[in-house]
Amino acid sequence: MADPICATCQAAIAHNLQNRRPSCPDCGSTYVAGMPPPSQQQQQNRRGSKSRLPNLDEQPNVTESDGIAKRFSGISSFFSSLGSKNKNGGGKKEKGAKGRPFSGGVTKLPAIQSGQGMVSQSAPPPGQGAKQRSPEKELKGYKPKTYKQFEYDMEKAKTSENFKSIQSFYETVFSSFAHINATFMDFSKDPKSTEDSGLQHNYIDLIYQHLLDLSSEIRKVTLKAIINSLLKDLKKPRDKNDLRAYLVLIQNPQFSSSSTYVIFAHLLRQMSGLCDQDHHFLVHWFRRLATDKFKLIVERLIQFISVRLFPPDPAELPAIGKCSWWVPSATKVIALLNAANTLSVPNKIHYTCFYSSTLDHVDLMKEYYAWQNPNNYQTFTFCQYPFILSLQAKRTIMQKDSEQQMIITARRSLVAKVQQRQMPDMNMLFLNMKVRRSHLVSDSLHEIANKKHDLKKKLRVTFNGEPGLDMGGLTKEWFLLLVRKIFREEYGMFVYNKGARCFWFNPGCVECNQEFNLVGVLMGLAMYNGTILDIRFPPCTYKKLLSPAVVPYNNPGAEVGRINVTLDDLSTMNPDLANGLKETLAYEGDVEEDLCMSFQASYSVYGTVQTHDLKPNGANIPVTNDNRQEYVQLYINYLLNESVYHQFAAFYHGFHSVCASNALIMLRPEEVEMLVCGNPNLDFEALERVTTYDGYNKKDPTVRYFWETAKAYPKNLQKKLLLFATGSDRIPIGGMGEMSFKIIRVETSSSMLPMSHTCFNHLILPPYKQRKQLKQKLTIAISNAEGFGLE
Repeated sequence: MADPICATCQAAIAHNLQNRRPSCPDCGSTYVAGMPPPSQQQQQNRRGSKSRLPNLDEQPNVTESDGIAKRFSGISSFFSSLGSKNKNGGGKKEKGAKGRPFSGGVTKLPAIQSGQGMVSQSAPPPGQGAKQRSPEKELKGYKPKTYKQFEYDMEKAKTSENFKSIQSFYETVFSSFAHINATFMDFSKDPKSTEDSGLQHNYIDLIYQHLLDLSSEIRKVTLKAIINSLLKDLKKPRDKNDLRAYLVLIQNPQFSSSSTYVIFAHLLRQMSGLCDQDHHFLVHWFRRLATDKFKLIVERLIQFISVRLFPPDPAELPAIGKCSWWVPSATKVIALLNAANTLSVPNKIHYTCFYSSTLDHVDLMKEYYAWQNPNNYQTFTFCQYPFILSLQAKRTIMQKDSEQQMIITARRSLVAKVQQRQMPDMNMLFLNMKVRRSHLVSDSLHEIANKKHDLKKKLRVTFNGEPGLDMGGLTKEWFLLLVRKIFREEYGMFVYNKGARCFWFNPGCVECNQEFNLVGVLMGLAMYNGTILDIRFPPCTYKKLLSPAVVPYNNPGAEVGRINVTLDDLSTMNPDLANGLKETLAYEGDVEEDLCMSFQASYSVYGTVQTHDLKPNGANIPVTNDNRQEYVQLYINYLLNESVYHQFAAFYHGFHSVCASNALIMLRPEEVEMLVCGNPNLDFEALERVTTYDGYNKKDPTVRYFWETAKAYPKNLQKKLLLFATGSDRIPIGGMGEMSFKIIRVETSSSMLPMSHTCFNHLILPPYKQRKQLKQKLTIAISNAEGFGLE
């Protein structure tokens, strides 16, 4: 059965997830399992809400009491306070006005209590049923100014210092969607085009650029006009001209101020409530925006969410219980921008620009559990829109989800022991790995094979014949040594490409599925236990690892790890071959006569060249100018998918045997790589800032000598120092400033070498008197740092 297609951004929506509500991976659109995606008519029929913007002059009945000055009295008082700060205006920005919008007639939604996550009901979109208005009737008597006319009028107003005509212009243009379209529409373009909005973006930029420099009175009049345009025919079905008006309004720089958030929220509510077909148009029109404008809109929306969740002055905005639809509406509009960014090749902005660090401070697990167990399909959680969650937030969810699984697994083991009337012991609560250093791979394979049911317990490692209790240090060392062993080229499982500086699965290693499964388990255990590995795979590995993100339920024969691959994917694994194929595609001569290639792929296996037909009888099918695109695609697909399918499938199932969690659905391939491999940037300045001391202080000569030496080390010795002190040469995703690190003084002879407690990231330094002596002793210690010993 083919995956359903998102009606908004055309992405495939996985239907085999362990989740009752599959969602679009790009724009966040969700559908209830067992129900078809809503049609356009169904979407429009939902617009029966009585929601409305407050009338400009409407005032709520408020009882006089202490502190009443800090509360909104309505939109009209909002405007008066907007102009009172700076009557002469100029280009200065006012502080946000304090007020509360009239909420009569707005559908009330569940309030969010203090300390809770942002789990709320999504806002109902505007209804329909009103008669279609006539654009010709609205435009009767209206003559829009051109770009040049506006420039002339602006220069004239500046010269005469009389801005009445400019004020009238802004008031008229933004008073209705019809006027907005008549003013900014480029009638030389196709008005029905999906790819181009047909707007004069240079004109829009000019209008908004001047607006910020005008008086507060003109800016206030513009906001009033925008409210009128949003109120007009609120219940009518929206057409393409309305979508263009939305595109114009969302670029308004006035919405960067929290004093305008009441109006901005209603604009976002209307945009988020549009049908899928309208969203499809907006997604493609967003793609055509200039990168700087696109990024500015994203930043504005992220700021809107942050201020709404954690307002600097709570009295400046309405109570969150009366506007719980603000954040869902904004998030859904960001989802459209994210879909537009995903469809753009290359992406308009980096995916991290959609992160909201503010969400690191909400109740993430409440969000996650609400997403996992929805009461109904209308429940909003941020986990439906994972692109907005930072990697730190996703890591928190992964870690806490892992901890919960560990507790559940350990509890089951305990209950089973009690039911069998056996004496429970502490070892049953852990995944205990006892291995010999001399037989590291075979012992690890044996332990994992015998303890498959314990993989979700907390890992604890013991090296045979060595004293030491594993508090984290031995686990990190086991990971490090095992990775080094398995990835040695002479071991034959992986092939190293010097150009890409990464490993790839050896297509000739056909009898090592257990070992490939072990590597997958190893990577899964590391991620599950919060340990970072020094594994160097090309980025496409993590795309394959998330294809699908959840193992198909009760279907062991399901295909896994197959993705649509491109030349860009191949270039990260084998750049020389990728360049050769690019040259084949760009070759201007006769490919068949000059290059003499056939539909075969060649690759090296243990020093010998192997060939494989890319299609039946491929050896006898020449590559020509007409079929070379097919040849290149088949070649890439064979190298990255077909030739290593069984090896990668074993690796995939090993990883997911430990990390099987719906939390993986929220991760991008790049984020999985960061969680597995950590941050590549060594920053000892940041580590120094967070270091604590026992027996020393940061001004002691020994401490100063240490930091001077560490910072002067080349990168390879810095990594060895990190390995010596912490048990791993990898860095957490938040950087070295996120680490805990302590330097401890030990009163002993200065002839002794430094020591460390890798379980706790403690470095033990004797009181060396000279920098040269410290450097010599430290270099010897970090260069001989394998093994565990007690004296």
